[in-house]
Amino acid sequence: MRCANPVDLETLVAYWLGEVPEPRAALLEEHLFGCASCTRRLEGLAALAAGVRAAVKEGMVGMAVSAPFVEAMQRAGLRLREYRIEPGGSVNCTIRADDDAVVSRLRAPLGGVTRLDVMRVHGGGPEERLADVPFDAEAGEVLLIPSAAWLKTMPAFTMRMRLIAVGEAGERPIGDYTFNHSPS
Repeated sequence: MRCANPVDLETLVAYWLGEVPEPRAALLEEHLFGCASCTRRLEGLAALAAGVRAAVKEGMVGMAVSAPFVEAMQRAGLRLREYRIEPGGSVNCTIRADDDAVVSRLRAPLGGVTRLDVMRVHGGGPEERLADVPFDAEAGEVLLIPSAAWLKTMPAFTMRMRLIAVGEAGERPIGDYTFNHSPS
């Protein structure tokens, strides 16, 4: 049966994350207990979250993340290797067999930036653009996690990244970063 008053996706996500305040949460729970349609949507969201969690834990995906996400990974007991790099800098890096993930902390002056893109190229491959990545302007950093599964299979290579501020006036480079990867 279809729901006459379906719960919107944003509210379902907030409920799943425990971000719906009382008494709204109690009303929402009452609706969910009585509505098979909305309950199925919530179950689908839970299954999606579990799949994403498993893909991240297994190192199958790469992504730009927030500092609280990295902290949650640490609290969950994941073994992280972190590299901090300043604009114009380079770092020798690797991933070991027992590492769950590598976190690249790109430091940058991000005050006033409203949208940030990352251009990256590795080896002789094509340039890739990651559009509108999350960043923390106050902390002055962008956190990137490459796919650990992919990284563990790679021979020695160099990856270059460029942070680009995108705004009404156009684009401007914020910083260039070089990662010299060596297999472990």
